[in-house]
Amino acid sequence: MSSFFVMLMIAISLLLSGCAGNKAIEADPELIELSEADPYEELNRDIFAFNAKVDEHFAQPISQAYLWVTPQLLRTGVANFFSNLNDINVVLNDVMQGKIQQSVEDTGRFLVNTTVGLGGLFDVADELGLGKHEEDFAQTLAVWGVPQGPYLVFPILGPMTSRGLPGTVFDTAANPASYVGFPVQLLQMLNARANAEGALQFIDEAALDPYVFTRESFLQHRNFLVTDGNSEITDDVML
Repeated sequence: MSSFFVMLMIAISLLLSGCAGNKAIEADPELIELSEADPYEELNRDIFAFNAKVDEHFAQPISQAYLWVTPQLLRTGVANFFSNLNDINVVLNDVMQGKIQQSVEDTGRFLVNTTVGLGGLFDVADELGLGKHEEDFAQTLAVWGVPQGPYLVFPILGPMTSRGLPGTVFDTAANPASYVGFPVQLLQMLNARANAEGALQFIDEAALDPYVFTRESFLQHRNFLVTDGNSEITDDVML
C-alpha cells in the first residue's frame, strides 16, 4: 500500500510546487494520447474505487491515530530511515542508467547519512549538498528503450504502468527494507500513509474527479522522473 501513497504524495507536491532537472532522454510518446495511456479506464476506475474504500475504512483511521500520537520529528526520522535504505537501490539504478557521477554522489549520500546521520534518521547529506535523487528500475527500463505501456491500477498497490510492474518487483527485491520483519514494514507503510494525509485530503476536497486527478498526477510524475524534468510535454497534453 505504501508505494501508492508515497508516489501520489510526491506527484501532487510536484504539481503544486514544480521541480527542475536534467536528462537527454525524450519524453514518453505514450503520454501524448491519453486514450493510449489508459485503455482500461473502466476496470481501473472500479479498482480505484475499491482502494479508496479500503483507505477510508482502514488505512485512514489508523494513520490519523498515528498522526495524533507521534510528533513530526519522529515521523520525519522514520521517513528518512527508509529513504536512506532505498538509496542503495538508487545507486544500482544510477549505474544501470550510466549515471556514474550521480552514482558516486548517491553512494556518498548513503554513507554520510548512515554514519553521521545515525542510520539515516537525519538527512545530514542534504545539508552538505548531496541531495536525494529518485531513480528506480522502471526508469532504467525507460532508458533501455522499454515502452511505458498502459496505465494500470492494482488492488491495494495503486497506480503503475506495465513497465512499472517489473520495475516494482526489482526495486522491492533490491531494497533492504523488504527483508526486515513485518512490524518494521508495517511501520514504513503506516508512516508513509500518515505523511500523505494532507495530499489525500487535497484530492478529496479539490478534485472534481479524483480518479483523473490521480492518474494525471501519477503519469506526469513518472514522465518527470524518466526525463529528469526535461519533458517537453505540457500539462494540457496530459489533461
